[in-house]
Amino acid sequence: MIKLYDNGVYLLNGTEIVEDTGNVQVPLSKEEAARNTMAYNILKDHNTSDNMQNLQIRFDKLTSHDITFVGIIQTARASGLEKFPMPYVLTNCHNSLCAVGGTINEDDHMFGLTCAKKYGGVYVPPHQAVIHQFAREMLAGGGKMILGSDSHTRYGALGTMAMGEGGPELVKQLLNKTYDIKMPGVIAIYLDGEPMKGVGPQDVALAIIGAVFKNGYVNNKVMEFVGPGVKKLSADFRIGIDVMTTETTCLSSIWTTDEKIQEFYEIHGRSGDYKELNPGAVTYYDGCVYVNLSEIKPMIAMPFHPSNVYTIDEVNENLEDILHDVEKKALVSLDGAVDYSLQNKIRDGKLYVDQGIIAGCAGGGFENICAAADIIKGRNIGADEFTFSVYPASMPVYMELVKNGAVADLLEAGTVVKTAFCGPCFGAGDTPANNAFSIRHTTRNFPNREGSKLQSGQISSVALMDARSIAATAANKGYLTPATALDVEYKGQKYHFDKNIYANRVFDSHGVADPSVEIHFGPNIKDWPAMSPLPENLIVKVVSEIHDPVTTTDELIPSGETSSYRSNPLGLAEFALSRKDPAYVGRAKEVQKAQKAIEAGTCPLDALEELKPVMATIQKTYPEVGKGNIGVGSTIFAVKPGDGSAREQAASCQKVLGGWANIAIEYATKRYRSNLINWGMLPFLTDADHEHLPFKNGDYIFVPDVRKAVEEKSDVIKAYVVGDELTEIDLRLGDLTDAERQIILDGCLINYYRNTL
Repeated sequence: MIKLYDNGVYLLNGTEIVEDTGNVQVPLSKEEAARNTMAYNILKDHNTSDNMQNLQIRFDKLTSHDITFVGIIQTARASGLEKFPMPYVLTNCHNSLCAVGGTINEDDHMFGLTCAKKYGGVYVPPHQAVIHQFAREMLAGGGKMILGSDSHTRYGALGTMAMGEGGPELVKQLLNKTYDIKMPGVIAIYLDGEPMKGVGPQDVALAIIGAVFKNGYVNNKVMEFVGPGVKKLSADFRIGIDVMTTETTCLSSIWTTDEKIQEFYEIHGRSGDYKELNPGAVTYYDGCVYVNLSEIKPMIAMPFHPSNVYTIDEVNENLEDILHDVEKKALVSLDGAVDYSLQNKIRDGKLYVDQGIIAGCAGGGFENICAAADIIKGRNIGADEFTFSVYPASMPVYMELVKNGAVADLLEAGTVVKTAFCGPCFGAGDTPANNAFSIRHTTRNFPNREGSKLQSGQISSVALMDARSIAATAANKGYLTPATALDVEYKGQKYHFDKNIYANRVFDSHGVADPSVEIHFGPNIKDWPAMSPLPENLIVKVVSEIHDPVTTTDELIPSGETSSYRSNPLGLAEFALSRKDPAYVGRAKEVQKAQKAIEAGTCPLDALEELKPVMATIQKTYPEVGKGNIGVGSTIFAVKPGDGSAREQAASCQKVLGGWANIAIEYATKRYRSNLINWGMLPFLTDADHEHLPFKNGDYIFVPDVRKAVEEKSDVIKAYVVGDELTEIDLRLGDLTDAERQIILDGCLINYYRNTL
């Protein structure tokens, strides 16, 4: 079904794979052939430096949603923003309900509308479209690059290289700066064969994620989709696979394009944005994932990660064993905070599901929902616990589903059809009951991401599936069923795009700014607090220690009800690590008292009594360390933090609580590490075994001459665990650009730009 090559490969004429075993005879050198990838040429077209190994990228367009755009614009305003220098689309698909926090969410929307007017942007009102569907319909273009403040910013199937990053990276673009990265590796995703009837894009995506996530095969690389199987897939099918590439931890994606993608642009009235893309006749890739589409069966990603994949048939055939395995993994993910069992979901030897959801940028596409309607037509979901909700990804999609009768078929079967909204993806809509089991065609199934509250003793589970098998399960009244088990006539209805919906409702400045517009500030929209530059010497206390194999951004700052405070840095910070380590905030704020005393010009030892013996030990060896040359703050340790969302708040919440660093074995994604750097935090690495760390939660770590070490680009930074004596340890910072070093030295990106004015 899926094969990973051990070496790089040459792709000849787009069809023949030749593994690089060291003695391959091809007409081009490896270096020349590597320049024939689609990714290389798009990056070259957008690189402003004269060095293709150290890229400085300017994007064509930007996009954000209402959980991120307030903070981004506030940061840019504090750094000197006068006008959006490129098209910037502000969608409102996360805080759409305005149900948590009263008018707080709608205040954010009005902030976005007035900023679009003032700075020359585009504003998409709530319920019109989820961020990525609007981008597909209205922004994508062949050979273009788009940067979004959401991790699922992926439009590769349409010939657009798109990347999801934390907000500060968009701030850089708004201030006419660049996105600086080393040339990424490029991995061929070679598609062969054709999907069987009943198999959908989520099935293919989950199969790929299951094959490449754990081994990091595509980590921070570009996935380039090639091969004869691409032509067998519709545009919607390709889009559905592409959006899920984020869950592999790749950097971006790009696909070959053809007449089906050309038709997509024509349908949306943008035929001029189509560009044919293909690799060169001889192209070198750093690796290859061979995917036989014909062998992929309906898949399910069991809790609590998209990589925890099985075929649905495997689950049904080995139900007790697989559920028991999920329960064992939950002991790690949930830290034993609640009693967790799925055994009560077995009814008459079958897995009973409490809820089915098709939604968002992954599930809410036209073809997915049409297929679901075809499956459930003439059947019904029954009158028991099972519920079924469908969220079309945009109003134009919704309109066409109404016109062609799909909505009627869904409603008659007992389905609830709702408006475009990302809520089910992150815990702000359709939160299941305690101990419930939900199957979803959405993007993620991390612990508690669906909205359950571990700190209240509540836990529910999400498994990811394709819309077709979710509909088949709904038609079977909640019993897990693959779509291939049903004999269904798929109508294959054609899509028609109604441009008037957006023309009548979306505000588009067409790039014209109006400086006279007053920005709407609601009472919950707060400026960033002042942040100090990196001190000469640093004392940090370890205030949280996480030994899970991977720590997601959802665990660092939960989604769901916290969304109402995304525009309030200090308010949001109160939720940091609340589901993973509820004591974190209190510990961090206690240590922060010392730094606040330093900034106020008073003695930190008076503000934090426990610091006195720490300083006494330090001054035995470093008597000059003290007033005027020291900073005090907190750090967390995690084995591999940062998987998942691009949300910058996973780092900024630590920063505003006095965080100066993270210590990790490795960082799960580039975007989380970039978020740390952009908020002035040291992204420390340790080579120690996480089970035998030289420090523990509650320990103080002293980093002498830390500012000098950053300035001098030291690879290894000497630090000490402070006890009765100083115990030396080594920390590393990894690769940092000169600009990144200066951001850390200045204390954060805001300070960095202020210092350049």
